[in-house]
Amino acid sequence: MELPTPIAIPPEGAAARPFAEADDAGRALRIAARLDRLPSSRYLWRLVVLLSLGAFFEVYDLLMTGYVSPGLILAGVFSEEHGSFLGLSDQATFAAVTFAGLLLGTLLLGSVADRLGRRKIFAFALLWYATATAVMAAQSSASGIFLWRFIAGLGLGVEMVTIDTFIAELVPRQFRGRAFAVNQGIMFLSVPTVAFLSWTLTPISPLGIAGWRWVVGFPVLAAVLVWWIQRQLPESPRWLVQHGRITEADHVVTAMEERIARETGVRLAPPAAAEKVALQRQDGTWAELFRPPYRQRTVVLAVFNFFQTIGFYGFGNWVPKLISGQGVSIADSLLYSAIIAVAFPFGPFIFTLFADRFERKWQIVLAALGTAVFGGLFTLQRAAWTIIALGVLITMSNNMMSYAFHAYQAEVFPTRVRARGVGFVYSFSRLSTIFSSFLVAFFAKRFGNPGAFAFIGASMLIAAFAVGRFGPLTRGRTLEEIGR
Repeated sequence: MELPTPIAIPPEGAAARPFAEADDAGRALRIAARLDRLPSSRYLWRLVVLLSLGAFFEVYDLLMTGYVSPGLILAGVFSEEHGSFLGLSDQATFAAVTFAGLLLGTLLLGSVADRLGRRKIFAFALLWYATATAVMAAQSSASGIFLWRFIAGLGLGVEMVTIDTFIAELVPRQFRGRAFAVNQGIMFLSVPTVAFLSWTLTPISPLGIAGWRWVVGFPVLAAVLVWWIQRQLPESPRWLVQHGRITEADHVVTAMEERIARETGVRLAPPAAAEKVALQRQDGTWAELFRPPYRQRTVVLAVFNFFQTIGFYGFGNWVPKLISGQGVSIADSLLYSAIIAVAFPFGPFIFTLFADRFERKWQIVLAALGTAVFGGLFTLQRAAWTIIALGVLITMSNNMMSYAFHAYQAEVFPTRVRARGVGFVYSFSRLSTIFSSFLVAFFAKRFGNPGAFAFIGASMLIAAFAVGRFGPLTRGRTLEEIGR
């Protein structure tokens, strides 16, 4: 099917350069259409799984904050009552330096994937944080742990932005939501992993090495996997097109088509005619994020991210502490936390049943409200089974919100500034977590669990309102339609 030559209308203020020939513009438009007509196949899902393996180690490293802290306290590295920063606990400082690194990595370095490519930055960031985490595991002082935790956070920030943009650009629109749900399910397998390893290794010292060091050092396996993973991944054809590498993008898509045709045993349908959208070569700029039509999206998602992370990490990073605040011993709180953590990977896999059936923004709103309601009920529980049940429901709500907004914020920006836009709005979640780590500790200490969850619940209501009132619609639309 021959597609019409696109009408090139660059966004206001963009530094646009037309493709060398009209045929190049037509080829660029067809590449996007060819990607979006690819059927579900083992090959495409294999790419999602490979990217998700990188995310597995990333989330393990991210969420081990709450699980490894009791081991650091038992080893005498952390003080339970006070710390060197603002007189608050070392656990709060540990979480804060993690997200300080994530903030700078996401905000200042996240955009490098727009300039250098998704594939290369994915591998580089994975090696970065794995190496820094290995060094952190060898530290014996709180200050050394804080320093290397900050450095690891820089790599984590880059990695999270790159994975989101990569998946959004490789997966066709008809199952983009499911791809993000599967990605989240695989990456959240790391949560029961870190919880189980913390529960079993924290009290002992295998081979004479403190248990917490084994828990911290586990993500170093990422360094072993990174080169194998990188070789299996193609570069994003949409990124190649954006940088004028049309022939290379054509070869990548052709290889994908041939691979899928062999697997499915059927001839691929011709690509549908695409709308006449701007497909000029353009270098994205920071200023473009603050001009229509992207300004409102940038502001809405910045506000959302600032408040959503208070609910997600406010509970996830403090599960053992919040459970012990319900009158449970530290040992039992780790066991309850491990049981609750099992729900992390199951939720996203369940959500694949409706991920692309309902508008993404309303899934985000429903999930944020669920965290607020279930969090309030959690504070009233004393029985073990009700504490665990409410903990699971909070976890499920957070999971639904997480997979939906990761897909959503990667959809609403155009390819030329996708990593930059995702990095900027996502950095607000890192900024808020730096402070929320101390605020959750403050409210839990002064007002108990009810005070901590009142703070979390109010934040979730603001997040739900921002997206529900001002967020754009994305269901069933191509990235080129959404981002124009």
